[in-house]
Amino acid sequence: MAKINRNGLPDNWAQLTREQKRDYRLNLFLNPPGMKFANPEAAAAYKVRAQRMVDVYNLEEPDRVPVHVPLGNLPFTMAGIRMYDAMQDVEKAILACKAFNEQYGEELETLAYPFALPGKVLEILDYRLYAIPGHGLSENAPGHQFKEGEYMKVDEYDDLIMDPSNFWLRTYLPRVYGAFESFRNLVPLTDMLEIPMGEIMPLAMPEVQDTLQKMIDAGKELQKRNEITARLMDFGPGLGFPSLPTRYAFAPFDAIGDTLRGTRGVVTDMFRNRDKLEKAVEVMADVTIDSLLRAPSFSTLNAVVFPLHKGADGWMSDEQYEKLYWPSLKRVMDALVAEGILCIMFAEGGYETRLETIKDFPKGTVVWWFDQTKMAKAKKALGGKFCIQGNVPSSLICTGTPEQVREYCRNLIEECGPGGGYVLGAGCIPDYPKLECVRAMTAAAKEFGVYRK
Repeated sequence: MAKINRNGLPDNWAQLTREQKRDYRLNLFLNPPGMKFANPEAAAAYKVRAQRMVDVYNLEEPDRVPVHVPLGNLPFTMAGIRMYDAMQDVEKAILACKAFNEQYGEELETLAYPFALPGKVLEILDYRLYAIPGHGLSENAPGHQFKEGEYMKVDEYDDLIMDPSNFWLRTYLPRVYGAFESFRNLVPLTDMLEIPMGEIMPLAMPEVQDTLQKMIDAGKELQKRNEITARLMDFGPGLGFPSLPTRYAFAPFDAIGDTLRGTRGVVTDMFRNRDKLEKAVEVMADVTIDSLLRAPSFSTLNAVVFPLHKGADGWMSDEQYEKLYWPSLKRVMDALVAEGILCIMFAEGGYETRLETIKDFPKGTVVWWFDQTKMAKAKKALGGKFCIQGNVPSSLICTGTPEQVREYCRNLIEECGPGGGYVLGAGCIPDYPKLECVRAMTAAAKEFGVYRK
């Protein structure tokens, strides 16, 4: 066994093959170092559940089809608290999840976690990219709402391309965080050479000092949340429920089209400013790769989840997808695959016209999580090479009957289960799922998803 270096990786990491790196990461998932299990039963349950997922990622038949349970805000609603309450008071969110887990965790073979944005922090910083309950939305809203806008003007492409960090600090952040408005007064950090008097003069501005104070206030609020979480969060893998270490990232085109130019802007640019758009997409690919590969969690990272938006069926032509969208995304994925990291691609909407394009990766390196794609087509195109997941409609989980959910899941398992490589899951995570439908989904996997060996 190679020695572990200061980055948490074996000393010979650079000499390992892609397959060896992937095996190393999955072995950490199967046998988490330093994990203290609550009891021997929890240790045994963890091993069974983790091995089930590893088998599926390896395109082998596990003991049975695993389930990605779409809990959404169910633990909060069952505890009688709103998303607003969960965002404002993390203690309420944690206690709601603990109560849910005590009653349903073993049955559903999953744990609810208090996934709620830090409401007070976002309010202190005046975050403008999301409307949240109590800050742009009614306090009774079930979650946040993305506020699309033109956060990068068309004449700012060159600024982004030349120096992404400077653009982010002095242009983008002041537009999406009201608290950072004063950062427009800062100079590019690369200007700060040797004699710093003029360059640091913005620190004397009251508005800059106000921004720095708000950052301190936000940091203290985050520290308070972290202390409460550390005190109350006594559930997780140690109770026998594996949790794959993951991060989120965006397709480079989506990074431009979602949060910078907006849909209207990027559609126009596809025809009027294509050269600039192509350069910017490549810059965002470089930024994404650098961000992921130098992350503090890199040594323990198993997977990166990509929510895919503007590459869906019907959004752009095949030619546009294969020249504007896919090459930069594939470059990011290739960089992760080379480091043994699993790419989990959440293809929102339909992705049937893309199935032939997305196949060019080594076996077992990608999980395709489909929303509305017909799973029989996905299984035929990708089965035996990549794990596939999803397709149970969120509308069915929210409005259907347990019998309807059971039958839908049975059909999916019969279509996608043979040979392994299928995770039963929802097309997307719903608000207000029915408990009885979530239970029916898990029960269907246990009834119909067992592999006979």
